[in-house]
Amino acid sequence: MAGIGFELRRLLRKNTLLSLVQTYAYASVIGSGPWVFSIVGILLMGLLSVGLVAPPFLVTQFQTSVTYLVAFSLIWTGLAQLAFTRFISDRLFEKRAEMVLPNLHGLLLLVLGSASLIGIAACFTLLSGQSMLYRMLMLSGFALLCGIWILTVLLSGMKRYKAITVLFAVSYTLIVLISLVLRYYGLEGLLGSFVIGHLLLFCGMWVLVLREFNPHRRLIAFDFLQPKSLYGTLVLTGFLYNLGIWADKLMFWAYPDTSQVIIGGLRASLIYDIPVFLSYLSIIPGMAVFLVRIETDFVEYYDKFFTAVRQGGSLEEIDTMRDEMAYAIQSGLGEIAKIQTLAVLVTFVAGPAVLRLLGISELYLPLLHVQVVGAALQVGLMAVLNVFFYLDERRIVVWLCVELLVLNILLTALSLELGAAFYGYGFAGAMLITLCTGLHLLSREIGRLEYKTFMLQ
Repeated sequence: MAGIGFELRRLLRKNTLLSLVQTYAYASVIGSGPWVFSIVGILLMGLLSVGLVAPPFLVTQFQTSVTYLVAFSLIWTGLAQLAFTRFISDRLFEKRAEMVLPNLHGLLLLVLGSASLIGIAACFTLLSGQSMLYRMLMLSGFALLCGIWILTVLLSGMKRYKAITVLFAVSYTLIVLISLVLRYYGLEGLLGSFVIGHLLLFCGMWVLVLREFNPHRRLIAFDFLQPKSLYGTLVLTGFLYNLGIWADKLMFWAYPDTSQVIIGGLRASLIYDIPVFLSYLSIIPGMAVFLVRIETDFVEYYDKFFTAVRQGGSLEEIDTMRDEMAYAIQSGLGEIAKIQTLAVLVTFVAGPAVLRLLGISELYLPLLHVQVVGAALQVGLMAVLNVFFYLDERRIVVWLCVELLVLNILLTALSLELGAAFYGYGFAGAMLITLCTGLHLLSREIGRLEYKTFMLQ
């Protein structure tokens, strides 16, 4: 499949300072664009509604509602995201593209149906006592987000990063514009604009897939559920990784001393959520480096290595390509470490000014510092997991995700017990230990790559 790597390599081949800047700017937008547009769009909706939505606490209720929708839709669809992407990848490799659309429709039917059942249960438990319109909008938003994550990961697997970014930009621009009209209707108006915008985003993504793959005589199929096509390790990985990332947030929301009731049974931790949000903006440079290095240097030598293996290359050639792969991984991780260290230092220096600009107390500063470090470590872990996926070491990825989840729960519980001075260290510590484990295992697997490649044939 033609990837974004071709475009990045084309820019880099110019070998000028301007082309280097263009490459990393392009990777920043492509790699981080969708979630940046999401965050900025929701923030703008809140800022533009302050003073016009009465009482102002409704804005907090809206942002909390959206946060819950995003968190639980990601965790739930994590069960299908990676496994279905692998199914589609295998069918395209077999040149059976006619199976894509029917199976996509089958998966969407299952995901939207199960999301609706979960949403209905939540509406009559966590959200009991709220208006029927609010509950219906929450149900619709949850189902739509579940469908969007499935389509996003499919389009990402097809390397349609630019199309995804444009769709998110257009959709969230429309969400903000629609909210300017509906904000006078309070919480339901803001949530309604969110749902309308995501309905358009969902339809846009589906049309994009429809244009990529010709319709088949079968409208719906469930071939991806066949035992030979269903990769249990990928099902577990998608679920465990998303749950591991959100575990500390969920614990801070549930812990009475660090959270408060916002609406119905939904709680939020203002002391924890704000630094977490700001810290994730600091990983944009690291994501750019991650995308450039993985999609250019590493993938280039990865392809050459396995091409040499398949086509009977000499042992010297195979060894050389293996060494180049290892060097590409080392240099890529080294660049990620350098750029994220710089981002951490900038945050340490500019943190007080940023908090004052946003009208946030500087009491959040120590927690912000810890969360920035944790987010930087997460970028490194994502790079390591990505390399393991290329090497098809799915069991290692599962164990790393289990380690992340268990450590995040245990260390976050310990930090809650120790008090406010230790908040955030649970997440950062879990990331650090899991990353170190991943680096150790990656070094071992690269060292015996030729052995495993030939002996497993």
